Amino acid sequence: MSVHYQRHGDIGVIQIANPPVNALGHAVRSGLVNALKEGIADADAKALVVLADGRTFIAGADIREFGKPPQAPLLPDVINQLEACPKPLIAALHGTALGGGLEVALGCHYRVALAGTRVGLPEVKLGLLPGAGGTQRLPRLVGVERALEMITSGRFVEAEEALEAGIIDAISNAQTPLEAGLAAAQEVLAGAQTPRITGQLPAPAANPQAITKTLDQLNQKSSELFSPFRIVETIQACVDAESLEAGLRRERELFLACMDSPQRAGLIHLFFAARSPHLVPDVEKASAFKHVALIGEHPLFERLQKAAQKAGISLTNASNEATELCLLGPNTTQDSLANCPVVALEEIGSACSTASALSLIIAENGQIGELVNVSAEPLTQQRAALTLKALRLNIVVSQQKSILRAMHAAIQQASASEKQSALEQASINIAEQGFCYRESDIDLLAVEAFGYPRHLGGPHRQATLSTAAKDV
Repeated sequence: MSVHYQRHGDIGVIQIANPPVNALGHAVRSGLVNALKEGIADADAKALVVLADGRTFIAGADIREFGKPPQAPLLPDVINQLEACPKPLIAALHGTALGGGLEVALGCHYRVALAGTRVGLPEVKLGLLPGAGGTQRLPRLVGVERALEMITSGRFVEAEEALEAGIIDAISNAQTPLEAGLAAAQEVLAGAQTPRITGQLPAPAANPQAITKTLDQLNQKSSELFSPFRIVETIQACVDAESLEAGLRRERELFLACMDSPQRAGLIHLFFAARSPHLVPDVEKASAFKHVALIGEHPLFERLQKAAQKAGISLTNASNEATELCLLGPNTTQDSLANCPVVALEEIGSACSTASALSLIIAENGQIGELVNVSAEPLTQQRAALTLKALRLNIVVSQQKSILRAMHAAIQQASASEKQSALEQASINIAEQGFCYRESDIDLLAVEAFGYPRHLGGPHRQATLSTAAKDV
């Protein structure tokens, strides 16, 4: 079961268990409704607590369900039922409460968070807006200006700011969500804390200056995007609607418009592309190298050294008997290196100057790197990629020749107005020559390294869509 109910004394506990991040898939939504009914019917439960197992509260919707026919109960209906609970309903948060997870918490009557918890409504990053009451309940707690800033940016808010803003009611020093939730419930029952039903709070005061300021910023920075402007409309509806229900209906209309937008499809394509681009296909049970030598000099080496201790990786500036992997700076010879795999670090615009079995190409903006397998065993490439990932470097793995270099060469020969189409043409050639393990890796590199418009989903996706359209 993804959700189960259990009573602790006179407190009923609704516990979500849907690893790894307790996403709000159909089983969780159904389980919440059933557990809520069980808690309401339990005559010995005077208050209810909602919490989650594992390392986090609810980190959002189950993105795998996007684009598929919706299955009841829909999340807005689940949250409406939570809010209508006749008993005090406490949300005990830890880790992150994001997107639908924060919307669930806003539907509860009191929110307590463990120290270090972060909350947010990041749907805009997927071309969406909060579609389960977030744009109607959050402004009732924090006002129009802060709600606009939080939701159009999608940023994560630390617990201290969330408390100051009124998003949560308390920060607990308890060790577990269960301890925090039970203690908060007892305080509510004793009258020491007062629960609030968010949807019954008055609509926020009108703030036309904040609306105008936000629209000006969006027009300057993100005029081509669809969902941020719809977010502004939903928050304006929160101010103007005659009731919460009317505001929720408008939110749902605009959410579905975003869901139908091509931008949503492009951004979700990139979301999946970014999930594990450092994994080499068909390699299992690989582990990072623990002893790495950085030979030569490069600014990247300083970044790696800062991350090494936390990653449990030993870095030296010369190879020795314990060295498992050597990372070779540009224009550095391979003389007298230990008998171990060597990764040659090469500048994106330079010619390939080494005969190393593995090459590491770093984007000029430093945001992402590509580990190219020229002639190494797949397991060696995977272990090297895991090592770099552990050292906090975003890595895409590829084979034979560098995707980054191929795209860099293409845009160097194109005018500013032609760079987008140059990347699209280059992406087709890269895929045909088999440099990428996954075609989505081309899109991820183009967006992160060369600024290809994120909402389009990447050049290979666009080129493929264009080809499919011509064939229809």
